Amino acid sequence: MIERQIVAQKMKRKQIEEYVFSYLGKLSCSKLDIQRTPLGDRVLIYSCKPGLVVGKKGESIKGLTIALKEIFNMDNPQIEVVDVENPDLDAVSMVKNMIGTFERFGPKRFKAIAYKALERIMKAGAVGAELVISGRGVPGERAKTWRFTAGYLCKSGDIAENYVDKADDSCYLRSGAVGIKVSILHPEIKLPDAINFKKIIVEEIKVEEKREDNVKEEVKKEKIVEEKPKSVKKVKKNVKKETNDGDNKKE
Repeated sequence: MIERQIVAQKMKRKQIEEYVFSYLGKLSCSKLDIQRTPLGDRVLIYSCKPGLVVGKKGESIKGLTIALKEIFNMDNPQIEVVDVENPDLDAVSMVKNMIGTFERFGPKRFKAIAYKALERIMKAGAVGAELVISGRGVPGERAKTWRFTAGYLCKSGDIAENYVDKADDSCYLRSGAVGIKVSILHPEIKLPDAINFKKIIVEEIKVEEKREDNVKEEVKKEKIVEEKPKSVKKVKKNVKKETNDGDNKKE
C-alpha cells in the first residue's frame, strides 16, 4: 500500500510538471519543485527568464493557480518564481537554449552551436561539461551522434550519479528529430581524487658568520707554514755539528 502511494505521488508530480511546462512554455522554465506546507502546496518555478513566467500583471500565474486547483485538486497552491543565478551552469536552461537556436536557424551549424555552448559553460566556472547531439535531424544521410567535451567530468561512481547536473530534451525539425543531452560538473563539488599542494617558504641563510670562521682557519694555516722553516734550520745545524765532531775524531 505504501509503495502504491509513493508511485501515485510521483506520477501526480510528473503530470503537474508537464502541465506547468506546457502552460508556460518549455523555453521559459528550467525546473519545478513542489513543497507541502501547513498553509497549502508551495510550487517553486525556476527560470532564467522570470518575466515570461509572470506575464503582464501576473496574469499567467493567476491562470495557473486556478488550473492547478481545478485539474489536480491542490489545496491553496502558492506559486513562486525563482530566478536562476547563473543560467550557463544550469543544464536544463542550456538544453532549452540550444533547442531554441535549432528551431530558429536549423541544424546545419550544429557544431558551432555546440562549441559556443561549451565555451559559455567553461567560462562560467564549470570543472567539466559534455554535450551529445544525435538524431535524424543532424545533417547527413543517416542518424549520427556527435559528442563534445571539455574539462574533467566523472562518468561513474557516486558523483556521476548524484552530483553531476544532467538534462536531456528533443526538438522536432523539418529534417527530423534532434536529441540533446547536457552534463555539467559544478565547481562547488569536491572530488575525492583532488590533490591540494602546500606552499613551502624557504628562508635565506646568513653567510656572514661562516665567512668569519673560514678567515680564522686561513690565519692558522699561515702561522703553521711560517713555523716550518725554523724547524728545518735547527735540523741543519745539528747535522753540521755531527759532521764536525766526526772529522775531529778522525784527526
